[in-house]
Amino acid sequence: MTDLPTPVFGVNTFVWTSPLTTPQLSDLAEKIAGWGFGAIELPLEQVGDWDAESTAEILRRHDLRPVLCAVMPPGRDLVASSPDVVSATQAYLRKCVDVAQQIGAAHVVGPIYAAVGRTWRAPADERVAMLGEGRERLRPIADYAGERGVRLGVEPLNRYETSVLNTTEQALDFIDGLPAETVGLNLDLYHMNIEETDIPAALRAAGPALSHLQVSGNDRGTPGRDHLDWPGVRSALVEIGYDGVIGIESFTADNKTIATAASVWRPLAASQNALAIDGLAFLRDWWGAET
Repeated sequence: MTDLPTPVFGVNTFVWTSPLTTPQLSDLAEKIAGWGFGAIELPLEQVGDWDAESTAEILRRHDLRPVLCAVMPPGRDLVASSPDVVSATQAYLRKCVDVAQQIGAAHVVGPIYAAVGRTWRAPADERVAMLGEGRERLRPIADYAGERGVRLGVEPLNRYETSVLNTTEQALDFIDGLPAETVGLNLDLYHMNIEETDIPAALRAAGPALSHLQVSGNDRGTPGRDHLDWPGVRSALVEIGYDGVIGIESFTADNKTIATAASVWRPLAASQNALAIDGLAFLRDWWGAET
């Protein structure tokens, strides 16, 4: 068997709770590390929800690699918005970079261009101008991140959650011209299952731009208990030499706010713990399979 890249498997705290607090993180980190995960995705919904200094110590204690997830509710936009909204969004993204640096996270990922759930039709020329404007508004954040050793991961979402970036190709076009060492892509198999005609080909197209990969079943449930082309995904990741974090991202139906935002209307597994534990078991077996 050829030498394989060695990704690290992680899980997002959105699987259990929102918004995350420091005491919750302390409890979850112990469980997550005990189950065998090597990484944890930490959403920063509002700066101060959890304490960065305490979090850094928790992560060190449990040897968990952090990935910071920027969260884009209504009012956080770099495109088609007022100067005040843009300025506030840039300030939030800089704080995300600051917190990432404090906790030792090499990546800040998410749909860092527009609020989730905001959709509108735009003529082709208007769209080109809008994306160009968004790219230039992201540039100072990219420079700020680069100075602090952090790489941004721009995430395309499905058509029901944004009309700005839906596909890998669109996202690659959006980040073209930004420094590759500080801006890449955060791809998510859930969104890709809706928007890409060929997921492995999209991953190959991303290549070294792939900063972070999020996974789940096609229904946002347990990875592997679904119809996704997991062998094809693995082959593409091996081909591009991906050795970053592969993080399970799902959401709990028990939290009204997060369930509504993510359109989770029913339990997606026997329990949230089972979703993480069974998902990790599948990912380990999937990655360890022969090419």
